[in-house]
Amino acid sequence: MLPKCFPPVSTVRGYFYAWRDSGLLATINHLLVMTAREQAGREASPSAGVIDSQSVKTSESGGICGYDAGKKVKGRKRHIITDTCGFLVFILVHAADIRTPPIAAALPVA
Repeated sequence: MLPKCFPPVSTVRGYFYAWRDSGLLATINHLLVMTAREQAGREASPSAGVIDSQSVKTSESGGICGYDAGKKVKGRKRHIITDTCGFLVFILVHAADIRTPPIAAALPVA
């Protein structure tokens, strides 16, 4: 469902995978969050954040999957951390059957 002005889907997908795997998308997000925080008159690096999780159903196509017995959902669980302005700092997606993810161990060190 790309607009007509974009290259073919396979080309866009190839760039996306390459940028994701090299860490470029995470770097772009980090720089955008720092810039937006400075424009809002705040310190560039957040000192506090909000953590939330959500279990979501998945389709029958591949990928990780598990059963969250507490919410009775078969699928994936996503954990996000945002700063106090609401900007995305970190995201982790895993099977829904994992109770507490090792988010602290996976966080980038500032």
